[in-house]
Amino acid sequence: MNFVTFVFQDWKNNKGNSKGKIATFCFRLANYTSQRSFLKILLLPYLIFYKIFFEWLIGFEVPYNVKIGPGFVVFHLQAIVINKNSVIGKNFTLRHSTTIGNKSAHGNSPRIGDNVDLGANVCIVGDIEIGNNVVIGIGSIVINSIPSNSVAVGNPAKIIKQI
Repeated sequence: MNFVTFVFQDWKNNKGNSKGKIATFCFRLANYTSQRSFLKILLLPYLIFYKIFFEWLIGFEVPYNVKIGPGFVVFHLQAIVINKNSVIGKNFTLRHSTTIGNKSAHGNSPRIGDNVDLGANVCIVGDIEIGNNVVIGIGSIVINSIPSNSVAVGNPAKIIKQI
């Protein structure tokens, strides 16, 4: 898929969510730029702007080199941290106060499938896999893999329902 397809899908999925549209567009532009050396040099000021404005000032720490599939939806940009080595599928929705990362500086990061919806204040940590079509409830701490077609909640997160 190309840049335009990703942006279009993000824009469509963020219907009625102006902040989400702007944040995902800015992320996609920085992500696309960072993967092409000629653009990286040309648009270096934009990459610096993205890092300072979104990551440092707003608290939307979604590094421009993280892999996120099309259809990225974000509500309330504050206190979002995603480790740069995380791999996230398409149609991913997240809310504020969410952390996706690893347990140590050299540990592996989570892999998240397609059609995953995270509630606010979710923490996903470690070398784990979240399957496709998963909903993780508000305030959940995920330290173990979650299979596809599941709803998980709690600390630590437990599956309460199969979809």
